Amino acid sequence: MDLNLTGKVAIVTGAGRGLGFAAALALAEEGANVLGVARSDSELNELRKVAGDRIHVERCDVTDLDHVSRLPEAAVSAFGRLDIIVNNAGIAPAGSFLSQDADLWERVFAVNVFAPVALARSAGAIFQEQKSGKVINIASTSGILGKAGLVAYSASKGAVLQMTKALAAEWAPFNIQVNAIAPGAFETRAQEAVLESEDLLKRRLRKIPLGRMGDANEIGPLVCLLASHWSDFITGSVIVADGGESAKL
Repeated sequence: MDLNLTGKVAIVTGAGRGLGFAAALALAEEGANVLGVARSDSELNELRKVAGDRIHVERCDVTDLDHVSRLPEAAVSAFGRLDIIVNNAGIAPAGSFLSQDADLWERVFAVNVFAPVALARSAGAIFQEQKSGKVINIASTSGILGKAGLVAYSASKGAVLQMTKALAAEWAPFNIQVNAIAPGAFETRAQEAVLESEDLLKRRLRKIPLGRMGDANEIGPLVCLLASHWSDFITGSVIVADGGESAKL
C-alpha cells in the first residue's frame, strides 16, 4: 500500500526516544520530512544519525508554549510546508493522589495538554489556509479507563481524547483530520521499573491478553496510516493499541 507521504512534512514532539522516536523514524522511512522535537540534544542527535537528512531536529521544552507555537514556522522554514503534527511528548509521574500537589498537576497538564493545544492552534492556522492537515495525538488507555497511582496523568490524557473529538468536529469543514492513538503498555523507558523486575513484569503481562508488551516500532505504522490520505475519512477516532487489555473485564 502506497501511503503517499513523500514530500509531506511532519512535526513530532517527544521524538528523542520511545514512541516518538519510532513515529518520527517511520514517517521518514515512508518519505516524509520530519521536524523532530525533544529536550535532549543527545537523543535528537541519535535520531538524526539514524534517520538521515529527512529529519531536522529542534531542542524544545514543550512547557515553553511560545517555543511550541513557533514549531510550525520552523517546519515551514526547513521544508517549505507543513502537513502533519504528532503530539507525543508526555510525562506520567506516579504517586498517590494525596501526594501529588498542585504544582505537579500543573506540570503534567502543561506537557500533556497545553503543549498539544498550542501546537495544534499554531499548525491549525496553516492547515485551514491550505484546506488539509493531520493532527495525531498520542494519548493513553489511562485516559479511557483511568489508573490508580496515575490520576493526574489519566486526567490529562482524558482531556487529550476529548480535545481530539471536539477539534475533529470543529475542523472537519476544513478537511483537517484529528485522531488519537491510545497505547497501553509498551517496552519504553516509561515501563523501565516493570521491565527490570521479573515479578512485576509477570504480573503486568498477566493483565494483557496477548501476553506481551507492545514494541515501540508497532506505533510507527499506525502514525503513518493516520498521516496518509488513506485516513481522509477517519476523524475524531481513538485507536487503542494495548494487546487487548482494555477489551476485557
